[in-house]
Amino acid sequence: MITTLSADKKFDWALPVTEKVADVMRAFGITVQRLKNNTVTHKCEIKISPGEICYITGPSGSGKSVLLREFFNSFACDNKINIDDIPLPDDKTCVDCFDNQNTGIGIGNGNVTSNGVGAGNVTNTQTKTRDLTDTNSHNDNRGFLETLRTLSNAGLTDVFCVLNSPATLSEGQKYRYRIAKALADNKQFIFADEFCSQLDRVTAAVISHNLRKFASKTGKIFVLASAHDDLLADLLPEVIVIKHLAGEAEIIYKNSKC
Repeated sequence: MITTLSADKKFDWALPVTEKVADVMRAFGITVQRLKNNTVTHKCEIKISPGEICYITGPSGSGKSVLLREFFNSFACDNKINIDDIPLPDDKTCVDCFDNQNTGIGIGNGNVTSNGVGAGNVTNTQTKTRDLTDTNSHNDNRGFLETLRTLSNAGLTDVFCVLNSPATLSEGQKYRYRIAKALADNKQFIFADEFCSQLDRVTAAVISHNLRKFASKTGKIFVLASAHDDLLADLLPEVIVIKHLAGEAEIIYKNSKC
């Protein structure tokens, strides 16, 4: 199903003309009317399907964050998450911030029988209890491995990071933790501003490659924004939005959206 995301935002100038403002205006020969006429309208509309990535790029100050924020607010839906809204707990480790995920392993599938093992003939109830305990332990192990895999996909592979609280991590590590939490969430739409902007470019490329595979596998939709354009080969986005300083937004689709 194709989803339409739209943005139409204009910031009108209506600030008080203080003495300092007047001094600056006189120094640069700017009038109040010119300030009001200089407002830029950030307008854009994209169409995106499950499993696709939209990458918003352009020079700093062009309005990439405005578009991403308006895209996020453009539809009333609980099936979306902005990584900036993900909290950073300070009372538990990163690994404890992830619930064990559903592994799809059935419990009590009706195949448990009484086999009369040993001297006491183990009863059907005893066998079921043992199997439930073993299965729960197996599920916990699978959930633990899935948590580590999610953290690894987001570039958090240092055990000391995993065993620290999110609030004490560096800024780059906090960003990667939030990406991991978004991947582990059941929301389909994931929005991320300043995508990997604070990370070294090798780590950013690895995370981008992992997100590309994750989107294709799960059907989740990513809307990312960054001034860096060196991640396109790893992200392989289906939609690219180039935001120009003049206000125009150029949209490039990998495939036709007719």
